[in-house]
Amino acid sequence: MGTVTETDIHNAIQAVWRIESARIVAGIARIVRDIGVAEDLAQDALVAALEQWPTSGMPQNPGAWLMAAAKHRAIDRHRREKLLERKHEEIGREVSAKEMVVPNLDAAIDDNIGDDVLRLIFTACHPVLSSEARIALTLRMLGGLTTDEIARAFLVPEPTIAQRIVRAKRALAEAGVPFEVPRGAELAARLSSVLEVIYLIFNEGYSATAGDDWMRPALCEDALRLGRILANLASQESEVHGLVALMEFQASRSRARMGPSGEPILLLEQNRALWDQLLIRRGFAAIQRAEKLSDVPGPYELQAAIAGCHARARIPEETDWVRMVALYDALVELTPSPIVELNRAVAVMMAFGPAPALELVDALATEPSLKGYHLLPSVRGDLLKRLGRLDEAQAEFERAASLTGNSRERQLLLERAAARGQD
Repeated sequence: MGTVTETDIHNAIQAVWRIESARIVAGIARIVRDIGVAEDLAQDALVAALEQWPTSGMPQNPGAWLMAAAKHRAIDRHRREKLLERKHEEIGREVSAKEMVVPNLDAAIDDNIGDDVLRLIFTACHPVLSSEARIALTLRMLGGLTTDEIARAFLVPEPTIAQRIVRAKRALAEAGVPFEVPRGAELAARLSSVLEVIYLIFNEGYSATAGDDWMRPALCEDALRLGRILANLASQESEVHGLVALMEFQASRSRARMGPSGEPILLLEQNRALWDQLLIRRGFAAIQRAEKLSDVPGPYELQAAIAGCHARARIPEETDWVRMVALYDALVELTPSPIVELNRAVAVMMAFGPAPALELVDALATEPSLKGYHLLPSVRGDLLKRLGRLDEAQAEFERAASLTGNSRERQLLLERAAARGQD
């Protein structure tokens, strides 16, 4: 056996941190009632591990060691604060049941770990924060990513991400956001924010908006892991299972979406033998759970059902496009959106031909929200090509290429423009 180096131990620590950080931050946050402080204490524990483990060796239960180290730092911090606030002998008389009583801290932290993580999810995705701040804070707190990793994933300067995270923590503290899972109507409103953040993270990994990579699989994996955690913690919420099903189906295609050099491969051209059947089975299991919990499907469940139509088809010709159009009809009625209308037009093209689909797409031409959306001219180019209007199709593909920020996608669109009717 080879000698375990300090680098090996540091890599192992980082792997443990990625898995355990959310549980540790959540457990400490329930006690100190401040996400920023909780993360600082958890980071102190991580630093201690980096300093001590290369010499002492990895403990048998690294997660428990990190939790204990963070807990001890929380106790020390509590004592320092109390000594600054009042004389030591006054502490025993004035500590209330709501304050952190040091002798009971072990029980407080060790109980309800799942509930703690759920509280952390809802706090990190609080609507008081901007969408960008929620994404950064969620990946930091629940994904265990460093600011540098988040910055590289979203092609944003690291100081920008660091500022977002700092401001997000400050905003939560200043707004007095409670570290708790909301109830009733507020739960539904907050849950939609949580699901939105997780799906935004997944989508950025699935189809990168900018840069040289068509996909960023690590972001997809982080989002899917968060979704699965949420599905276990909020098991009675149908839309959570709907989102997980949607991500499972989409993630199942990952290996087929890129060629040997990282070039994009469109859905209808993919080798479906490469689709991950385990993820597809998990997707169908998740959508069945969603259906049992609600008689009326929500938007994520409907999108998952649409993705399921692709997953069932061994070859593109077996796809039930008519059912997909009906599912899009229901989705448009539930959540009207120009992007959903555009996706529906693609299903109409496959079910009923390019002519009626082109009418739908042309009706979206003046939609302000789609003005810079590259997929509008891309879809229109495909429709025109199928109708034999090749010069117009070429112009649309070129326009789409000029609008995308992803270099891989731009190259694909330019190739389609140059090929005209040959592909």
